[in-house]
Amino acid sequence: MSEDPHDKRLRSSVLIETEKTRILIDCGPDFRQQMMFRPFRRIDGVLITHTHYDHVGGMDDLRPYCAFGEIDVYADSGAADSLRQTIPYCFTENKYPGVPGIRLNVIEPDIPFDIGDITVRPFRVMHGKMPILGFLIGDFAYITDMKTIGKEEINVLRGRIDTLIVNALRFDKPHHSHQLVDDAIEFSRTVSARRTFFIHSCHHLGRHKDANRCFPEGFELAYDGQEIVV
Repeated sequence: MSEDPHDKRLRSSVLIETEKTRILIDCGPDFRQQMMFRPFRRIDGVLITHTHYDHVGGMDDLRPYCAFGEIDVYADSGAADSLRQTIPYCFTENKYPGVPGIRLNVIEPDIPFDIGDITVRPFRVMHGKMPILGFLIGDFAYITDMKTIGKEEINVLRGRIDTLIVNALRFDKPHHSHQLVDDAIEFSRTVSARRTFFIHSCHHLGRHKDANRCFPEGFELAYDGQEIVV
C-alpha cells in the first residue's frame, strides 16, 4: 500500500476561487473531508455535472456553509429532478429547522450564466447513454465521467481551452460509460488544450509517479488537494 499522499484518490470535485467568488463543481461523499483544510468561507454556487452518488453524496454536508446564506445549486433539468428526490427535505415548503438551505437553479447546455464575477458555460457530454454536463469557465474546462462528446460541442470547445481537467479511468479494458487514458489524450489534442489533468482515475492506473511517466508532455494525473492557477 502506498504511503504517498498523491495516491489517495477521493471522489472527483473542484473548488474554483477568485478574490470575490467561490464555486464548487460536484459535491461527493468526500466533500466534508476535502474541505477540512480549506478556509471556512461562503460558497457562492455549486455546479452539478450529474447526480450519481459519487458526485452528489455530500450535498447534506453543505449545511455549515448555509450559515452564510442559501447556496445556489445549478443543474440541468434531469439532475434537478433527481436532487429533489434524493434530498427532498431541502425542497419542502415547510423545511425542518437546520436542513441545508439550497436554492435550485435549472440550467441548459450552451447558455452561459454568471456566479459572482465568474461566467460559466455548461456543455453537453455523454456518460454512456446518460447526458451530463461539462463546464467551460474562461479558458478552463472541467469534464468528468465522459464517454463521448458530440461534434458540435467539440467545435465550440476547440481552440478555447488552455487548461483541461478531464476523466481518464485507466489505461486499458474499455468501459461502457467512462473514457480511457488514450481517449482523454485524443480528446485533449482535438480541442487543442495546452495542458491536461486527468481525474476520476481508478487505482488500476497505478501509483501517481509511475502513471505520470507514461503520459506525453502536457498531460499529468491530478491529485487530491492540488492547486492549479488558471
